[in-house]
Amino acid sequence: MTSYDIPYWKKYTLSIEEAASYFRIGEGKLRKLVSDNPNAEYLLWNGNRV
Repeated sequence: MTSYDIPYWKKYTLSIEEAASYFRIGEGKLRKLVSDNPNAEYLLWNGNRV
């Protein structure tokens, strides 16, 4: 961990990769949840990326 790394529990948002690691589920499962729920309140989009 470098001095620039912020622990997951202190971040406001997580990437798919970070969320998969934190919640211990696969990236594929998370991506499926995102694609199945495009209007969910808990998604943050940056252009066409979640």
